[in-house]
Amino acid sequence: MENHASHKGHEHHENGEHPSHNESGHDKHAGHNVTDFWKRFIICSIISIPVLALSPMIQQWLGFDIAFAGDKYVLAILSTFIFVYGGYPFLKGLYDEVKDKAIGMMTLIGVAITVAWSYSVAITFGLQGMDFYWEMVTLIDIMLIGHFFEMKSVMGASRSLELLVKMMPSTAHHLVNGQIHDMPVSHLKIGDFVLIKPGEKIPVDGLVTEGVSYVDESMLTGESKPVKKEKDSTVIGGAVNSNGSLTIKVESTGKDSYLNKVVKLVEDAQKIKSKTQNFADRAAKILTFVALGGGVITLAVWLLLGFPFVFALERMVTVMVISCPHALGLAVPLVVAISTSNAAQKGLLIRNRTAFENARLITTIIFDKTGTLTKGSHELEEVKVLNAKFDDKELLRLASGIEQHSEHYIAAGLLRKVKELKIEIPKSENFNYLPGQGLEGHVERHEIKVVGPNYLKEQNINLTETIADFTGTVVYILIDKEVAGYFTFSDQIRESSFEAIQILKGAGIKNLLLTGDNERVAKKVSDELKMDGFLANVLPHDKLEKVKELQAKGEFIAMTGDGVNDAPALAQADVGIAVGSGTDVAAETADIILVNSDPKDIANLILFGKATYNKMIQNLWWAAGYNILAIPLAAGVLYKWDIMLSPAIGAVLMSLSTIVVAINAQLLKRRLT
Repeated sequence: MENHASHKGHEHHENGEHPSHNESGHDKHAGHNVTDFWKRFIICSIISIPVLALSPMIQQWLGFDIAFAGDKYVLAILSTFIFVYGGYPFLKGLYDEVKDKAIGMMTLIGVAITVAWSYSVAITFGLQGMDFYWEMVTLIDIMLIGHFFEMKSVMGASRSLELLVKMMPSTAHHLVNGQIHDMPVSHLKIGDFVLIKPGEKIPVDGLVTEGVSYVDESMLTGESKPVKKEKDSTVIGGAVNSNGSLTIKVESTGKDSYLNKVVKLVEDAQKIKSKTQNFADRAAKILTFVALGGGVITLAVWLLLGFPFVFALERMVTVMVISCPHALGLAVPLVVAISTSNAAQKGLLIRNRTAFENARLITTIIFDKTGTLTKGSHELEEVKVLNAKFDDKELLRLASGIEQHSEHYIAAGLLRKVKELKIEIPKSENFNYLPGQGLEGHVERHEIKVVGPNYLKEQNINLTETIADFTGTVVYILIDKEVAGYFTFSDQIRESSFEAIQILKGAGIKNLLLTGDNERVAKKVSDELKMDGFLANVLPHDKLEKVKELQAKGEFIAMTGDGVNDAPALAQADVGIAVGSGTDVAAETADIILVNSDPKDIANLILFGKATYNKMIQNLWWAAGYNILAIPLAAGVLYKWDIMLSPAIGAVLMSLSTIVVAINAQLLKRRLT
């Protein structure tokens, strides 16, 4: 598989396509897109119907007769059209491969259809023998649809770098002497001041000079919780501001920005993707030389033995035609079509076919925590009552009266719990946002504050438990200025995560947890899932380095993630797996996408990838085995014993070979449950 994509400049190519880093060799030589192959297949298939109807062999098999003056010329004209129009991609591929000295499948197909057509035309105009028109047109039809399936499965060039760049806003609120001037981000300079309004994306890396807010950096740093930003805090371009306004001083722009450094990491990792060759191409290359050499030798031997030229030519053509069986054209593409479509129905989107086939080689899986093994949404884990006047439901009820005014992720988690317990949310008055600390207001004549640890620290309120004692997020509820209790929130582990880890362990695959969260949080998740290990406080570039380190030790690595911060590691890994709940960037960088975000799909993926690979090998062996038997018989090695493969029997064997391959590929559907 060739990695000849260029991401430089993020250029667009003809037909709206992007350069692909996973084109197959014959797609490159053919120079035709998927739509073109489909169009040629449809037109040629329609014209093939009268070709088959006018072919004497087909008429003999099906017991009907169509004859009229000049019918053989009509047959020749229709077949010639299919040869020229349908065979063009293969004939051009033949020319390109010979010119580039890279003999492969296109050469084999091109030679086979050219010999079949030339010989058949000669028969039409007086040469004694049997034409190969119907074999030639069906061969072209099958090859067109086979290439269509294959090209469609490997097409879809990566747009990851463009998506990364699109995360950055195109305009910024430039502050000059207190006045706001909207201007392109590209015009900003280091030292400029920019206003960030609530809900906006931050356009550049900078330093906060004024304001307090919480910023969501989860898609950039892996931090699962919004981070408080105040004076002298640093912010990253591409992060999302929440409900406060910030004024920042620009510290880096363009190629020096954090996001562009991530882009560079992804680009570098993608450039060194595996160059695994397609099995069918390698088999076709060997078969090409066998077919070409076998055909020439067959012709020469029979002529040297004194047989008529027509007989020798017929033997040569028979060898040439059946050496490129329909089965070889379908062996891999049909398995690909079935595996990709069936996998999609089960929630596995395969972008890189080679990586999918290589899933069987995985020795270690690296899991990103947030959004992969966990749901990525904070749920209320515990309500702790510190004032005997209230119970846990009353604390939830009073807190919900305040939190109903907030869009914060903590508020959302608390309100989900209140709704689940069917607690009626009371009205509140005098609601006020406490920047960087929490919320306050009045509920039923009570003064209520729902605040974080920062508020307690500033008010010198000391409790037995400290923030270090919690593995999740904690918020306190103060009723009439007294701490009445607290709520703890944690990112919930997905129900299927434990089962997925156990299945992988059963398959002998090691598993590691990588996360930007602290060690306490990482250890809790790792221990609960009985994982083989964890790495906490891991920055984006560290994730990439961890993958490289394991690969250097000979490990075949799969990486799962859902954020931009995972994109470089997903690209570097031998198999990159993105969960569907993640960003578009992660998905476009990954080789495989888990639509349903179910970790158990990873286990299914590995087992299905192994089954898919086995089916491809079985089909290729069948195609090779067919030729081992058919070529000598076609050449006439058993002629002395009156055993010789006629063109008719050769055609039957070709059809049988195709049917066997098709049935074997269909059996793959049973392997993904």
